[in-house]
Amino acid sequence: MTSQSADVQLRDPGLQAALCAAQRVVVFSGAGVSAESGIATFRDSLIGLWQNFDPARLATVAAFEQDPELVWGWYEWRRMQVLAAQPNAAHLAIAALANTNLELTVITQNVDDLHERAGSAQVLHLHGSLHQPRCHACGEAHRLPPEAPREPTGGRRLSPPICAHCAGMVRPGVVWFGEALPEHSLQQAFETAADCDLLLSVGTSGVVYPAAQVPEIALRSGAAVIHINPQRQLLGIGREWALAGPAAEWMPRLVKTLLSR
Repeated sequence: MTSQSADVQLRDPGLQAALCAAQRVVVFSGAGVSAESGIATFRDSLIGLWQNFDPARLATVAAFEQDPELVWGWYEWRRMQVLAAQPNAAHLAIAALANTNLELTVITQNVDDLHERAGSAQVLHLHGSLHQPRCHACGEAHRLPPEAPREPTGGRRLSPPICAHCAGMVRPGVVWFGEALPEHSLQQAFETAADCDLLLSVGTSGVVYPAAQVPEIALRSGAAVIHINPQRQLLGIGREWALAGPAAEWMPRLVKTLLSR
């Protein structure tokens, strides 16, 4: 994406009008945003110990109960990768929106904390968090000890911690395949999407349901929706624009336009 082509797209009258009129903004982020900070996605090839495993088969209750050391080790490898990463320009631009007179809600499908480390205070995590494990037996939250990030090399099997409350195994605090999303967070996301006037859908393929309903609800409720993704995509429901390219390039431009109204 060249600077000139970006400027041409941003001068679209409808897009400009949507940005100028926005008061209640929702940012809906997906794996593409974190990928630009070097976080591996489920579509990426695994390395080391994990290269012979399908990520989707490791992200289930059955996998954890069958081989907890393998699954916990894989999620610790992912968590170390996150701790070693830094928020990128997209995360920082999104956080900058909180310092305006706009009503801002950040809804993410990501399980890292890069939005928070960039400065976003209120983030709805629809798929849980790598940093908030809980007991597999009783659901009690488990606090991980503070530690410096290790280099996420090939990874290794690790025994899960033991719950201080019931002595059960601690599991990663993410939503696995076959599990329901957190009801309160999902309902809050749907209500916020229905009430916003501008939704920025950033780095998400829009195929993972029920989270993918968020931009659909915004469109059907009359909001403008801007999709920022390497591949051009439109839902074809209402007022929407597709900006093809990296989130770290587009988000600072969009935020600059919102701040200069």
